[in-house]
Amino acid sequence: MGKRVALALLAALAAAGAAAAPLPVQEVAPGVYVHAGVHEDASRANLGAIANLGFLVGSRCVAVVDTGGSPAVGAALREAVKAKTSLPICYVINTHVHPDHLLGNAAFAQDNPQFVGHARLPAALAARGRPYLAALARTLGAAASATELIPPGITVQDTLTLDLGERVLHLRAWPTAHTDNDLTVFDGKTGTLWLGDLLFVERVPAIDGSARGWLEVMRTLRTLPAKVVVPGHGPATVPWPAALQDQERYLTTLIRETRRALKNRETLQQAIASAGRSEKARWRLFDLYHARNVTAAYTELEWED
Repeated sequence: MGKRVALALLAALAAAGAAAAPLPVQEVAPGVYVHAGVHEDASRANLGAIANLGFLVGSRCVAVVDTGGSPAVGAALREAVKAKTSLPICYVINTHVHPDHLLGNAAFAQDNPQFVGHARLPAALAARGRPYLAALARTLGAAASATELIPPGITVQDTLTLDLGERVLHLRAWPTAHTDNDLTVFDGKTGTLWLGDLLFVERVPAIDGSARGWLEVMRTLRTLPAKVVVPGHGPATVPWPAALQDQERYLTTLIRETRRALKNRETLQQAIASAGRSEKARWRLFDLYHARNVTAAYTELEWED
């Protein structure tokens, strides 16, 4: 079943209040399953299934990594887990606070898993959660809207290991980059690295933390010996570390040209019109997010030494 056909079916089932069909997933390594989100903004047609989500199966239990942009997507991901294994879901890991990665959490509450996230995720969710829910209801309608926000019960300050049974996951909290609460998941059994939104492929990156910090984190990411890499947006897996190059170029260009605009005493609106425009043809959703990125970079760089 094609991705768009599957999403259309999911939307129809959600609108009718029917049980979810399994979200399409592909096995990218033994016991590691990924659903690749569409390159769109959240809508009633896609129900917020716009990010890469998935799960890992151990001999004892299952860990879910990100849950999607609505309970409907979360429910479909839960059905995908059930279609692959009868083992219980013991962990739900959120890579960061953005709604396309965690508003599906409520669909897993019935499994009583441990919810896991960055140490800064609870504060970020407390500050943004209600506005996220309101925006979701406006965008997707009542059939797909979330009514419950589930913060992590286990938080990661630095690193943490989770044992699924014959599969140990290594979680790492990062300094401010894409957000101030980015978390990665590394599966030691297969060498699979889940980057969350520390890596965007094909779809333009979105800065909600620090452009400079993100580049610094990427320098460390580049050294990680991953065999399979799952980005937050883009194909289910990407070549490593080559997949970092486009995002690195985008952020470097944005910082350089925003600094030039500031040096030339350009206003924010002038900087938006000029900085990073050469990247437009290289990225999907550029017009939706690039101006926000220039705004974030301008604000960050305005008072740098």
